[in-house]
Amino acid sequence: MYPLKLTPAFKDYLWGGTRLRDDYGKKCDFDKVAESWELSCHKDGNSVIANGESAGMTLSDYIVKEGKSILGTNCERFENFPVLIKLIDAKDNLSVQVHPDNEYAMRVEGEYGKTEMWYVVDCDEGATLLYGFKNNVTKEEFAERIKNNTLLEITNAVPVKKGDVFFIESGTLHAIGKGILIAEIQQNSNTTYRVYDYGRVGADGKTRPLHIEKALDVTKLCPAKPYPTVAPMTENGCTKQLLSKCEYFTVYKLNIDDSADFNADNTSFECLLNLEGSIKLVCGDNEISLEKGETAFIPAGCGKYTIMGKCEAILTRID
Repeated sequence: MYPLKLTPAFKDYLWGGTRLRDDYGKKCDFDKVAESWELSCHKDGNSVIANGESAGMTLSDYIVKEGKSILGTNCERFENFPVLIKLIDAKDNLSVQVHPDNEYAMRVEGEYGKTEMWYVVDCDEGATLLYGFKNNVTKEEFAERIKNNTLLEITNAVPVKKGDVFFIESGTLHAIGKGILIAEIQQNSNTTYRVYDYGRVGADGKTRPLHIEKALDVTKLCPAKPYPTVAPMTENGCTKQLLSKCEYFTVYKLNIDDSADFNADNTSFECLLNLEGSIKLVCGDNEISLEKGETAFIPAGCGKYTIMGKCEAILTRID
């Protein structure tokens, strides 16, 4: 086993921009690069291995080949690969949307629900996002506001800055606002219910479909719960801050000035998304380089590895 450098899958949704190509070096022919799925085993877009003897293989096929033990013992509770990690470039506002929980999603959609977290990588001055409601609302008012296009009057618009973190529990109404670049760590699901889309039309000239009845079924009609902030800790050459911890993922922000040591034990794989700087990841006799915006998958049981170079990165594992 060795660390895998990953090539992402891309999405060209109509609200996307070009920063992922222009600033993060993503090689994609789409006019708009709305999302890069950095770590994905989802049927709608799979990461591909870029190094070593398995280069060219999808991450899903690699896991089948090597066995689920490379995901770690903490992943045994999941039937499928547990997470999906993206970079999202919102040149324009995303639709106002909601994701179902596991029970509803499995029953209605045949896949898991979607709890996620956002880390604001960068944003324009004055950028905002939508995060729950201002106050408690009734299901009847929610439906009426959708119908008469006044939904945004009761939703909670939050000004954002670089480094902000938002935990989006399933059932939370939300929308990324224009001018925001986000790293998203989420359950491995692509089920989204749109409730408001600014009247936009897709490439086919038609308004994009809404999913109002399903959204009415699953949306929590209350303000979103504030997520606690944990102070960073510095040790072994690395400043490490816990950003989010739930049953589906544990996420840290790393700031490294020169080098730092880590250990991928047999409890979980680790995923490193490099947000700033050029680094080398060294594990035994294996070494890969990661530029800004590139991602590595470190199989469970790989053991000690070193990150060399100055960087800001996001580390995800399963606890």
